[in-house]
Amino acid sequence: MTIKLNELRDNNGARKGRMRVGRGIGSGKGKTAGRGQKGAKARSGVAINGFEGGQMPLHMRIPKRGFNNIFAKDFAIVNLGQVQKLIDEKKLDASAVVDHAALKAAGVARGGKDGVRLLAKGELTAKVSFNVAGASKGAVEAVEKAGGKVELPAVAAAE
Repeated sequence: MTIKLNELRDNNGARKGRMRVGRGIGSGKGKTAGRGQKGAKARSGVAINGFEGGQMPLHMRIPKRGFNNIFAKDFAIVNLGQVQKLIDEKKLDASAVVDHAALKAAGVARGGKDGVRLLAKGELTAKVSFNVAGASKGAVEAVEKAGGKVELPAVAAAE
């Protein structure tokens, strides 16, 4: 049996037609069109999420808290355990300098427009040298213990 492109179609019942409301009593959705009886919700133009009949809504009565720091650095966080796993899977070359581009290519450094920050979760056994934007004390110690080194950019002096 050959398939013809002009005879392709969905199985019966695969696509359900939309319900036409307000089209007579016989449709089962006539008269009130499934909106119940009267009230604001039965009428058109209703957008009442959080509306409390004119009383100050709860989300506006509760105090505001916290803020979003617009100067915060956006780092992609990479753990040493992830790096070791990539080296074991041969997705990362331990002999070369591991930087943001290499980690991104290996698929661990997602985002992070200000670079990569190295954290100490997991174990690192390979001798690796890193060139990253930031690293925790524990991560630097763990890398140096394994025989590698971590290069961080020189912090620009505050003017």
